[in-house]
Amino acid sequence: MATTQNEGEERLARLNANLQKVEDLSKRLTAALAHRKEADPALSGPSQDLYMQAATAYVAEMMQNPSKLIENQVSYWGKTLKHYVDAQHVLLKGEIKAPADPTPKDRRFSNPMWEEHPFFNYLKQQYMLNSEMISNTVQGLDNMEPADKKRIEYFTRQIVDMLSPTNFLGTNPDALEKAVATDGESLVAGLENLVRDIESNNGDLMVTLADKQAFKIGENIATTPGAVVYRNKMMELIQYSPTTGQVHETPLVMFPPWINKFYILDLKPQNSLIKWVVDQGFTLFVVSWVNPDASYADVGMDDYIRDGYLRAMAEARRICGTKQINAVGYCIAGTTLSLTLGHLAKAGDKTVKSATFFTTLTDFSDQGEVGVFLNNDFVDGIERQVAVDGILSKSFMSRTFSYLRSNDLIYQPAIKSYMMGEAPPAFDLLFWNGDGTNLPAKMSIEYLRGLCQDDGLARGVFPVFGEPVSLSDIKVPICAIACETDHIAAWKSSYNGIKQFGSKDKTFIMAQSGHIAGIVNPPTKQKYGHYTNDSPMTTPDEFLAGAEFHKVSWWPRWGEWLAAQSGKMVDARDLGGPENPVLAPAPGTYVGAIPPENSKTATESVT
Repeated sequence: MATTQNEGEERLARLNANLQKVEDLSKRLTAALAHRKEADPALSGPSQDLYMQAATAYVAEMMQNPSKLIENQVSYWGKTLKHYVDAQHVLLKGEIKAPADPTPKDRRFSNPMWEEHPFFNYLKQQYMLNSEMISNTVQGLDNMEPADKKRIEYFTRQIVDMLSPTNFLGTNPDALEKAVATDGESLVAGLENLVRDIESNNGDLMVTLADKQAFKIGENIATTPGAVVYRNKMMELIQYSPTTGQVHETPLVMFPPWINKFYILDLKPQNSLIKWVVDQGFTLFVVSWVNPDASYADVGMDDYIRDGYLRAMAEARRICGTKQINAVGYCIAGTTLSLTLGHLAKAGDKTVKSATFFTTLTDFSDQGEVGVFLNNDFVDGIERQVAVDGILSKSFMSRTFSYLRSNDLIYQPAIKSYMMGEAPPAFDLLFWNGDGTNLPAKMSIEYLRGLCQDDGLARGVFPVFGEPVSLSDIKVPICAIACETDHIAAWKSSYNGIKQFGSKDKTFIMAQSGHIAGIVNPPTKQKYGHYTNDSPMTTPDEFLAGAEFHKVSWWPRWGEWLAAQSGKMVDARDLGGPENPVLAPAPGTYVGAIPPENSKTATESVT
């Protein structure tokens, strides 16, 4: 009995000590929040006009079709009342258990207590019923423009997801159980994680998704051997060391997106597309874009094309002694590759022999899920903010894309980190996801206004070096890979853009999975397959209806296509050349830092 009493006193002492730590951490939290930089309010949510439109549509629906709304409400009331009666009935029988639960399965509610404990099950069922009613109400708003209705559905879903009982300590059984089991230590660790994240982001809250100490670029991530063979203010050009005695004559130049770092294509040897390409006997060059600071405010799309695309192509040709190269563009880099190809076509320049596009939009008439952030309420705010900052901050970009998958990339990580006190996992993909880049102010607005909002490329009016370019001018052989569940570049939109290219030789592949996993899909994993259709391009629906499914990765299929565009075999090439000395080992210097003054000094002697 004495031992039990002593244990109880010790636990109480630990609990009180942890509560004192919470008080101390709260002071740090207050100090950290004081450093938060004021941002344009428009970056935090849609304008009030959108909610007014929804309210107006709801009133119109009440007046024009009251029976539909009444039916929805009566159904909700009926389910809610039945649930209450069922719960009371079980309790009156003296049984401490939950009533029957007809709500759909949801992995947020995986703890058995959500199914078995009457309190938690009641919360869960009511939340699910409330969510269903709100969703049905919004979907029933017929007196709205489709684009506005899509935005209302999206932002309503964000509010509903935010209010899930799993997101609050008092209604999260996992967090409560761990707090009790650890005498409050999990809450102290969670608050430490919260304070750390806010301090490291200058007062802003961004959940750390991966253990930042677990990876070091160039040591256990981005390790494919190679060297920087050219550097200017916009990029480093990396040439990768050959692994075969002979290589295809035509080199390949790969342009990753500059919204993130290039090493998504070189995470580790087992899933590195860069290593795989080299192993297939291709001379591979990859652009590593600079991470701009405010000194890059006036850098626009023309600068990326001139000092990035055209320069990388020229250096690769010089090093390899060839007249042509093959090119790859991923996401925004694919969009800009198409601008570059349009410019080259007008100039009669045959530098590019063939082009491959990964998850690329060139027709923005249907902007997909990300389109909810492309209205003037957001873009006007971005324009005002970048005019002050000189850049579009990587934190805004990261937060925007995370909210497209908020339960997976915001709420679940926050629960584990802040409520459970768990350390972030050592996960290479999430490490890369948190290693974002800024965008230059001028380039950001050109892209958002001219390409996303005005659809200038598909309409043939977006200028490159002052002259508009057109998709129909592009005649080189094309291979495009889009991803079935891509939430950034919808595959149907990608298809509609590729269809408008003037090329007679066009191959379209739809890979399973999303924007990243669909591309980083090595053949050895046998995880995701792909669809092909050899018929002429018509509509996305017809493509899918007549498509053949292949259970394997698309990489080998593309490798065969690329080999056919890459000429004869020649002896493997050394890195660099007389005019392209090796400047640094891969993955280079730009991948790890914001430019600043050091990198600019380093480039002046090279350019």
